[in-house]
Amino acid sequence: MIKFAIIGCGRIAQRHAEHIAKFGALIAVCDIVSEKADVLANQYGAKAYYEISELLSAEKEIDVVSICSPNGLHAIHSILSLNAGFHVLCEKPMAISTTDCGKMIQAAEKANRRLFAIKQNRFNPPVAAVKKIIDEGRLGNILSVQLSCFWNRNHEYYENSWKGTADLDGGTLYTQFSHFVDLLYWMIGDVDEVLSYTSNYMHKGIIDFEDTGVVILKFNNGVLGTINYTVNSYEKNMEGSLTIFGEKGTVKIGGQYLNELEYQNIENYSITNLPEGNKPNHYGNYVGSMSNHDKVYQNVVDVLCNQAAINTSAFEAMKTVEIIEKIYQSAKKNNHE
Repeated sequence: MIKFAIIGCGRIAQRHAEHIAKFGALIAVCDIVSEKADVLANQYGAKAYYEISELLSAEKEIDVVSICSPNGLHAIHSILSLNAGFHVLCEKPMAISTTDCGKMIQAAEKANRRLFAIKQNRFNPPVAAVKKIIDEGRLGNILSVQLSCFWNRNHEYYENSWKGTADLDGGTLYTQFSHFVDLLYWMIGDVDEVLSYTSNYMHKGIIDFEDTGVVILKFNNGVLGTINYTVNSYEKNMEGSLTIFGEKGTVKIGGQYLNELEYQNIENYSITNLPEGNKPNHYGNYVGSMSNHDKVYQNVVDVLCNQAAINTSAFEAMKTVEIIEKIYQSAKKNNHE
């Protein structure tokens, strides 16, 4: 029985607690807002803490600490947990700088503990199927790729929240679309050059960064790509899609959150019999990515108990942050020219 603690008791922590209850035991939770910690602790029979240092020093039987705190705190909370001798499962994004990601990886290596990263969109049935045919060479050489992220995040989403702040959120690509960027790295490869422009059209005075961006990518293998993203889709999420053009085929994964195989035309091949997949995360008035945290937790248990391979390495999670950093660095330069 793997024993878990959760740091940060916001919306996503509920999702974590549900799956911890299926695959292990939730022993302790922590949040600086005592009411949030108390509610989650009472729901799952765990002990509530309001300071991370108190939890880490008092709970010696814990195996894994799940980091569900704001983006900008992922690094410090992960490092404290690793230094205390616990494995860590960190929510996306791993951190909001590659420097912090590197420090997290070093802390894990020094403590000889596992650092798990959450990239649940890799488990979406159409995503997994397209990744498989890419690896099998069925599309031939990849020529170009187009990523579209058209969601809605209204003013209420950011009210009385760390979301939208430069130091704790980091940017729209970190909080809304880092899973999408991860798939570009996972399927296509590392990014060599970036040209990007961003702007804040509808959220001035509400968020510290962009609500819209356009990006051109040149991958190390010569593939060209684009990202078009916004949180200004009128009233509701419209689309989260990935279109890949190869020598021997074209595929498009679409829907609101990369959950549907919308188009395929592949030489002498067809993707068939895809399972339905999990439903998306629902957060009141808006919908997030597909809820595949069950598969993440299954992998954590398999790695720790059965010497299974880790699904998403901390290095891969760092590469996502690196690509986003490059996009924001280019945008900062171009927006001021």
